[in-house]
Amino acid sequence: MADAETARLCSQVVHTHFGLLTANVATALLHRGRLSFPQLLRYTRLKPRTVRAAVLVLVQHNLLWHAQTDEEADVLEFNTTECLKRLRFGRYVWIVENMFGDAAAEIVQLVLDHGKLRPPDIISRLSIYDLKNTSVYSQALYKLVSESYLKPSTLLSHQSPRDKRIKYEAEEKAKLVGFPTARQLREAKAVAEARLKREEEEAERVGLKPMSRDQLNHRSSKKRVAEEVVDDDIYFRVNLEKFDVHIRNKLIEKAVEERFNRYAALVMKATLKATESKQKLLSDTRSDTCSTNAIAMHIPDDEDLSAGLASNSKRPSNAAIVKEYLRLMANADNPTLSGRAASFLSHSDNKVYVEFDIIGRRLRRRVLESVARERHGEDAVRIVRLLLDVGKVDEKQVAKVAMMANKDVRPLLSAMSSDCLISTQEIAKSADHNPTRTFYLWHIDLDRAYSTLLSNLYKTLFNISARRQAEQEEPEIKAVLAKCERTDVAQDENLLTRRERELLSEWKRRREKLGVLEMRVEEAVFILRDFAPGRNSDE
Repeated sequence: MADAETARLCSQVVHTHFGLLTANVATALLHRGRLSFPQLLRYTRLKPRTVRAAVLVLVQHNLLWHAQTDEEADVLEFNTTECLKRLRFGRYVWIVENMFGDAAAEIVQLVLDHGKLRPPDIISRLSIYDLKNTSVYSQALYKLVSESYLKPSTLLSHQSPRDKRIKYEAEEKAKLVGFPTARQLREAKAVAEARLKREEEEAERVGLKPMSRDQLNHRSSKKRVAEEVVDDDIYFRVNLEKFDVHIRNKLIEKAVEERFNRYAALVMKATLKATESKQKLLSDTRSDTCSTNAIAMHIPDDEDLSAGLASNSKRPSNAAIVKEYLRLMANADNPTLSGRAASFLSHSDNKVYVEFDIIGRRLRRRVLESVARERHGEDAVRIVRLLLDVGKVDEKQVAKVAMMANKDVRPLLSAMSSDCLISTQEIAKSADHNPTRTFYLWHIDLDRAYSTLLSNLYKTLFNISARRQAEQEEPEIKAVLAKCERTDVAQDENLLTRRERELLSEWKRRREKLGVLEMRVEEAVFILRDFAPGRNSDE
């Protein structure tokens, strides 16, 4: 069962994409948790045929999980993570278009529109007007499947992973003798997580099949490049996490450019490109190893990396320049804990790792600081950094270390505490917990702060979507949009009056501004929720 802001946003997304009746079914599941079909009928007060059609739509688009309780009753659970990622569908299509071209972008957009499709259905729908493009779409489809941008829709993907994780953890805990220690519980949880991950990987190995002998005989020996073809009997869905990996890498490049310069960002981009084929999960704490030679191969030849460094040598080699950038991003000159926390990668013995966990923590901290600055000013940022570095301190110590007056610190701490940016820890001198004999220490509970920020960002996304929908349903705008759908007006916009053209251009301008704002807020949501290595995707 989702919290209030998440439920509102998911209901709004479902209402925008699938209509009011389907949104009613999703709202019931979001507010009441798992429900059986008779319970859905009772809470939605809709006809069984309507509820059944809505459930089929949500299952087709991977928004519902199926589970079976101990009472042998089939229940449905809403997948909030999959629903919230629908806000990035436009960005996913843009990413695949830049990487593989228009044909691959059309395939991804078609699969996103239909939830899941078989390869014959994809090819037939896209090549319906031009049969000559069948081979182009087939090649693009094979590339997307082979590189895991499209993955098979299996029975396991429609079941809630939380149920199996709890079941596997219980089985591992049952093997322990006596009272389990904290280390044994962590190991049992890790074993259960690895078992679930292994099952998912085995279930998704059915996308490609060996090429038949007839197909191999029709090919010449020079053209036998790939001996696998896409299985026509498998339903494929978009692997959203693979696209999220590209969004994460783009954020890392942007952070490097802000910290150093454009040339350092090019080296980081080449480092990520060298291990891109092995980056499949956002939960990875670090990338696979790569060498400096592999990084240098992915740097364009027309880029002069020496322009970003102040070097005494006249003509340094390209490998030496790359190593110098890697040393800068690894903070090799500052081997302390603070230097480690400010690094982007690890570099030792010609082995380079990108530290996703360290970068993610720093980006989340930057989001927290930006919110504190926007709401309470620069003094609040100073207090946030102080509490993150020092830990739990009292009010007098905060004023002393931050070099601020006590009369300014007290109201600022209270305001930040009301926004859940900071928290208090009570230490009583006596057993009666008398406030006059109690120490109050200020600190930052990062989980609580990030959860509150995420809830506020969900509220902002809901307001953006609601405003976009309200502006579109204004009588004048609605009439103009209905007129624009006519075939004669679509071919010649001069049929619109001057007033109608002004209304349409103003509506498009406001819609574009709302889209830009939504992208910025969604980027902050990605940093706080998705760019968190080590966390489960369903939590």
